[in-house]
Amino acid sequence: MGWPGVVVLMAIESACIPFPSEIIMPLAGWMLVRANGGGLEGVLLMGLWGAVGNGLGSAVAYGVGAWGGRPFLDRYGRYLFISHHDIATADRWFARYGNWAVFGSRLLPVVRTFISLPAGIARMPFLLFLGLSFLGSYPWSVALAYGGYLLGEHWEELRSLMRPFDYPIIAVILLLTGWYVYRHIRRFNAA
Repeated sequence: MGWPGVVVLMAIESACIPFPSEIIMPLAGWMLVRANGGGLEGVLLMGLWGAVGNGLGSAVAYGVGAWGGRPFLDRYGRYLFISHHDIATADRWFARYGNWAVFGSRLLPVVRTFISLPAGIARMPFLLFLGLSFLGSYPWSVALAYGGYLLGEHWEELRSLMRPFDYPIIAVILLLTGWYVYRHIRRFNAA
């Protein structure tokens, strides 16, 4: 699918569909850059296309959060243990730390796929969101493409090297989700 395929696949990954960039970009670094005789400039260009795809997919997920997320949470949030107080707290947190959260999450496996939705729900300024998403996605995409470029036909090994980081991140997310649900059940039962 070439360069446009990288943009499309990275857009899918950033639209809250867990299609791992850890597979897309190393494969692109090997097949589209190295196999075609490109050098470091090709890796940098590949990173650019990956970040452009991330930006497009992030814009879609942001839009879903901005236009559908808040009304959905206002109406059905109580069934998900999300109170109006929780939404206000999240808004304040995102107003204070949202810039760092968006930028930093683009450099983390798993989390990077989903940060756009809460950014949209919190109504982070769109152009700022898009800029920070791009700035975080570009080094991630370049690093993965470069890894694939270096590893060549053994590009799958890069995903194997990164996989151990997925499990601790998922464990922390699950623990925080369990703590959140437990806290809310206690609060609802006490009321």
